Amino acid sequence: MTALGWTALIIAALLLGAVGGFLVARGPRPYRTSKPQGPTVAELLQRLVHTSTNGVVVLNRFGDVVLHNPRAAELGVIQDYRADARAQKAAEQAVRTGEPVTVDLCPLDGRASLAGRGPAAVLGDVRPLGDGFAVVDAADQSDSVRLEATRRDFVANVSHELKTPVGALALLAEALLDSADDADEVKRFSTKILHESTRLGTLVSELIALSRLQGAERLPELTTVEVDDVVEEALGRSRLAAESAGIEIAVDGPSGYLLEGDRALLVTALTNLVTNAVNYSPHGSPVSISRRLSEDFVEIAVTDRGIGIEPEHHERVFERFFRVDPARSRATGGTGLGLAIVKHVAANHGGEVKLWSRPGTGSTFTIRVPRHSVAESDDEATTEPDRAAPAARSTTDSADGVTTVETGGVR
Repeated sequence: MTALGWTALIIAALLLGAVGGFLVARGPRPYRTSKPQGPTVAELLQRLVHTSTNGVVVLNRFGDVVLHNPRAAELGVIQDYRADARAQKAAEQAVRTGEPVTVDLCPLDGRASLAGRGPAAVLGDVRPLGDGFAVVDAADQSDSVRLEATRRDFVANVSHELKTPVGALALLAEALLDSADDADEVKRFSTKILHESTRLGTLVSELIALSRLQGAERLPELTTVEVDDVVEEALGRSRLAAESAGIEIAVDGPSGYLLEGDRALLVTALTNLVTNAVNYSPHGSPVSISRRLSEDFVEIAVTDRGIGIEPEHHERVFERFFRVDPARSRATGGTGLGLAIVKHVAANHGGEVKLWSRPGTGSTFTIRVPRHSVAESDDEATTEPDRAAPAARSTTDSADGVTTVETGGVR
């Protein structure tokens, strides 16, 4: 073959290769598999289990823990990677019968739960999964149990507190009938009946007020309230009791502070604090009321030089019907609801109540309520002298071992 022939053959081969490559490139492409973006279904299920608010434990036919989330350990359903014996027994029953089982998984040692350091009640729902596996779904029922316990205590306390004056009224009425011909005895028993009926009426009124403050009923429309007027009215309501006890109530000068709130409720709260201070102060000792600004809050402090409150009672003094000294409280005619009302009045106004107390020294109760948003100028706030020394003591003394308690009750 000549050179020309070889050249033609090479050109033809090149053309055939180019056409073949083009046809291959235009043909169907092979399917490529790629890993989908994001977590897998198994990973999502694992996240779901681990973030559940309930304790979840999966057990095999031998009672071994196959899977659990951190919440299960917090509720005590598993310990040291072993399930609670009650949960294991319920799982065996569920696998055997194929039906769900409800099991009580409350802590066997209730001391920690009663102290608020752990769940008070845990209820488990055990369901079979097939192939010998079962899941334990444990829920914390502590809030419901504590709420029910509080309700029972409240009903029992109310029943007892109402029974006392009602029983006294019945006995006094009988004595009054028996001594109808003796004017002096009639007067004496009538005075006692009036005292007990007044106490009963006060108790009922405070129960209604506390129920409204704790319930869904909204507060009346808030208005601009002058703090000085609240202090003056509360002082007027408490003056007679103070004079009878030989106690002088010292009040600092007018402040001009304004609040957004309900005047009647604020007066009631402050009156309760002043009356409480008078009742727990020795004859002739002073009680003081002071006002000051603290950031965006107005603080009204009531200080007594009375018996004081032991530190272990600071957390409970604002509970309904709680009394450090029941005999003294009943002697002073207290209902056990005064400070509970103070706590809820402050909370409903967006504030709080603080307590400073030392046995043998006295106590300071401070109501903190947000100030009126367009009240005094900044210059007045910064130049205002600190007239509330007792309120300041409630914070500075804490550095010397005294605890400031933000809670709410009645001594």
